[in-house]
Amino acid sequence: MAGEIALFYGTFKGTTRRVARQIAHELGESHVDLYDIKDGGEAMSRYGRLIIGTSTWSIGALQEDWDRFLPRLQSLDLNGKVVALFGTGDQVGYPDTFLDGMGMLFETFQYRGARFVGFWPTQGYNFTSPLPILDHDHFVGLAIDEDNQAELTAGRIKRWCEMIRPALGLGATS
Repeated sequence: MAGEIALFYGTFKGTTRRVARQIAHELGESHVDLYDIKDGGEAMSRYGRLIIGTSTWSIGALQEDWDRFLPRLQSLDLNGKVVALFGTGDQVGYPDTFLDGMGMLFETFQYRGARFVGFWPTQGYNFTSPLPILDHDHFVGLAIDEDNQAELTAGRIKRWCEMIRPALGLGATS
């Protein structure tokens, strides 16, 4: 445990892993420990600040590695832990289930007592799924669509990281 923040991600094709690495780089790799949830999430309880990322599997299912970890996640005490979520998906091909995996993790972490940061505006997206929505104007976390808006990913990650830095105990970038 070198960093102060743990970033756990689940990925199918590697997109979520690439986004996780970009987020760690943007926040400063010395501050962030990366974990693929397929290797287990036992380290999650040792951190007070978490970044959680997932893709949505198939048509609205939780990514398979997160799904396997879910019974253990439901037994963790996350009370007071600061959590920032991000999700990857395809809003054009799957508008009815866009980022449902992120919404499912939000519900699970919320039930376990987590405190969330990093709500992301829905403006600029076209989808119909209600699950990843906090309110009409915000997702429960950063929304990434590499299939249809890849050119926006780097800017979105940069802006989101600037937004969550203070809540994660990191100073502003210069």
